[in-house]
Amino acid sequence: MLRPGPLPLFGLFRRLIGSDKAFRQAIATVTGLTPGNAQLYRLAFTHSSAVRQQPERGRHQSNERLEFLGDAVLGTVVAEYLFRKFPYEQEGFLTEVRSRIVNRESLNAIALKLGLDKLVQLDVGQGRAARSRSVNGNALEALVGAVYLDLGYEAARKFVLNRLVKGFVDVQTLTSTTANFKSKLVEWAQREGKTVRYDISGEARPGGVMEFTAHVVVNDEVVASGMGLSKKQAEQLAAERALAALGV
Repeated sequence: MLRPGPLPLFGLFRRLIGSDKAFRQAIATVTGLTPGNAQLYRLAFTHSSAVRQQPERGRHQSNERLEFLGDAVLGTVVAEYLFRKFPYEQEGFLTEVRSRIVNRESLNAIALKLGLDKLVQLDVGQGRAARSRSVNGNALEALVGAVYLDLGYEAARKFVLNRLVKGFVDVQTLTSTTANFKSKLVEWAQREGKTVRYDISGEARPGGVMEFTAHVVVNDEVVASGMGLSKKQAEQLAAERALAALGV
């Protein structure tokens, strides 16, 4: 479960995005760290659509490679955190909690709370449609990758734990509600005499990883959606959201 969290004031930074000083201050506000290589962080917020508008910049001048790296660092930091916090829990429990912290929906929400949407550079022609497909969450992963390359693992670990996990994730509530939401939804449907199915679609991400979107369909009506790096994760999140939408 995500905490509300404060929203940084990025109006000035957005107007002065070309200013190195303002940009560095924006990064320091988000991460709590002093950036060294500002160009790394600019790259972290450069979506591939913006690069396609400027082919002279080269095919690798988007945040996709940093996103790939940041995803691995983020997963490692959260895995270690949960391993130490819950010394008697089994692997399945730890995997489920980690997936709920770092899934696409969660990262998108955290990125918006941090104000990263004000810093992401993308093709304005794509606008809202592109942003709905995890642009901000992907930029957050790229930011983690940039911190790792710029300041090292310990700095990246500090950023993830202090600013992301402790700042926006209510781990206690999250772990107390970890459950098989698909099973709960099936039980509800059986009691109510309704049919439930999942419509799944996949989209390739950097590094050859697939990102899945699951839509919960109750009696031919879509009631909720969820995203994850596996079909199971996507279905579980979609089922959780469907239960909330249905008031179960």
